[in-house]
Amino acid sequence: MSPVTVITGASRGIGAATARRLAHAGHDLVLGYRTDHAAAATVLAAVHATGRRAVTVAADTTDPDHVARLFTAADDLGPLTGLVNNAGVTSPIGPFTDLTHTDLRHVVDVNLIGYVLCAQHAVRRMTTGAAIVNISSAAATLGSPGEYIHYAAVKAATDTLTVGLAKELAPRGIRVNAVAPGIVRTDIHATSGVPDRADSAAARIPLGRAGEPDEVAAAIAWLLGPDASYTTGTVLRVAGGL
Repeated sequence: MSPVTVITGASRGIGAATARRLAHAGHDLVLGYRTDHAAAATVLAAVHATGRRAVTVAADTTDPDHVARLFTAADDLGPLTGLVNNAGVTSPIGPFTDLTHTDLRHVVDVNLIGYVLCAQHAVRRMTTGAAIVNISSAAATLGSPGEYIHYAAVKAATDTLTVGLAKELAPRGIRVNAVAPGIVRTDIHATSGVPDRADSAAARIPLGRAGEPDEVAAAIAWLLGPDASYTTGTVLRVAGGL
């Protein structure tokens, strides 16, 4: 029986790269996305081209009803074996005192509340051998001063969620890990108001360049796979040395 994996934020960036890699590894997929129907359809076509089964589900992961719909779609594919909690947002880069309540609430709701809701639905369905990968960020330990401290704080909460859930689920044979990317070449930087951040930040990255989505997807796929069978409660940093 093929693995069945839910990926949130699957229409772009790291989520889309992960979908393509997991499809090649034999996973059937539920591709969650929020609004970009065309982008989701492109990823769906790429998955189908590998011969794997997949469906797209438009879902806001901060809405419990939408999350339920996402996992109901997974039930139609078979027993759930994996979750990639990837849907995430930033807000405009700037001083901490300029942060608006609206931006703060949105970042917390998407990057933390959404992860918790999706993990709850996944865990209710999972059995021995299943795995969850939460997408954290190197910002969780760097703090992101002058950029988005609130985002860094929420990603630190993601790391704590990962460790706690890993310990709680270990007796059931369910593994929970996180991947913490550094600066990766995706369009998430445009929402922070600095679309060229991947290039402008290269000088402060020890490896001298931004990462690519496929490099992060490789780490996610490893954590979901059998080669990581003794790995749980780990935050795997994929950040070019940051």
